[in-house]
Amino acid sequence: MKKKTKSRNAYAAAGVNIDAGNEAVRRMRQHVRSARTRGMLTDIGSFGGLFQMPGGLKQPLLVASMDGVGTKLMVAASARRFDTVGQDLVNHCVNDILVQGAEPLFFLDYLATARLKPRVAEQVVKGLAQACRENGCALLGGETAEMPGLYHGEDFDLAGTVVGVVEKRRLIDGRHIKPGDRILGLPSSGLHTNGYSLARKILFQKMKCTVKTYLPELRATVGDALLAVHRSYLPTVLPLMKRVAIKGLAHITGGGFMENIPRILPEGCQAIIRAGTWPVPHIFNLLVRQGRLDQEAAHRTFNMGIGLVMVVADAEVKKIARALAKQGETVYDIGEIQKGRKKVRLEWWSPKQKQKIS
Repeated sequence: MKKKTKSRNAYAAAGVNIDAGNEAVRRMRQHVRSARTRGMLTDIGSFGGLFQMPGGLKQPLLVASMDGVGTKLMVAASARRFDTVGQDLVNHCVNDILVQGAEPLFFLDYLATARLKPRVAEQVVKGLAQACRENGCALLGGETAEMPGLYHGEDFDLAGTVVGVVEKRRLIDGRHIKPGDRILGLPSSGLHTNGYSLARKILFQKMKCTVKTYLPELRATVGDALLAVHRSYLPTVLPLMKRVAIKGLAHITGGGFMENIPRILPEGCQAIIRAGTWPVPHIFNLLVRQGRLDQEAAHRTFNMGIGLVMVVADAEVKKIARALAKQGETVYDIGEIQKGRKKVRLEWWSPKQKQKIS
C-alpha cells in the first residue's frame, strides 16, 4: 500500500494531478451529455466516439475543419472568464464548413494546460456544449491534457475539429463565380477569434489598458469588447442556402478580406470590396486609430465588421435581402466580382454611400 501511494505521489510531484483530471471529467459529463444528438452512440470516457451518419443522403460528402482560439485565450485568462472561448471555438469551426454548404454533425475538442483546474475545464466545456447545442451538433469527445514543462503558469490552449456533411450537388465551392456577381456581407459580432496579437499590443501595451478598463467609445470594458463571442452564421445561412443559389461563401478570419476571399475565386476573377459601405464597429476604429494602421493592413488583419461574405448573381440580391429581413438579419452590398488578376481590391466609399439592402 505504501509503494502504491508513493508512486501516485511521484506523478503528482512531477506536476500531473490524476485526481484533478478525474474531477474535471466528472464536472464535464453533464455538459457533454447536454449536447447529445440522435447520431451520437457513445458517452464521455470512450476511447473513440461513435457517430451514425444520417440517412436519406444520396451522395454525402464529409467536410472537416480544425482550428484554435489563438491569443484570445490570454484575454480570457486575464478576465477569468472561460465559457466564451468554448463558444468561439465551435462557432469558428462551424462557419469554416458552412462556407462549403455543410451542416455540422459532431465536434471534438482539445484542451491543454500547465496545471489542470477542474472548474476552468468545466467552464470551457460548458461553452463548447452550449455552442454545439445551438448549432445542432454533438459534442462527441475530446482530450484534456495536463503538461507541466510544455506549458507554464496559467497557460492553456484550446483547439477543436468539426465534421459535417453536405450532399454533393449542394456543395458550394466558388467554381460558378463570374464577373458581374455581387458580394454581400453579414455583420460580425466583434473581432471573432482573429487579430488578437495586434489588438492586445495596441490596447494593453500602447494604451496601458487592462481587461477592466472602461472605454466610453466602446461603451464597454476592454475585456467585454474583446471577449464578444464569435458568432455562428449557420442559423442565418442554412435556411438561405435551401432557397437561393449561393455561388460562394468566405468566412473572414485570419488574414481578413485580403486572404480569405481569394480562397473561393476562380482564375481571372477579382473581388472589388468597397470599404465604407457598411458601418464599422467602434472597436475596429479604435484599433486602426491607436495602432496607426493603414486601411489595407486593417482589412488584412481584422474582419472590420463583416464576418461572412456571400457571392451571388445580381438577380438574387433582392430575394436574399427579403429572406434575411424576415429573420431580422441585416445584409450589406459591399462589392462585386470583376475580371482581373489581383484577387482583392479595396475601394473607398463615403459614409453616404452605405449599401444596406432593403
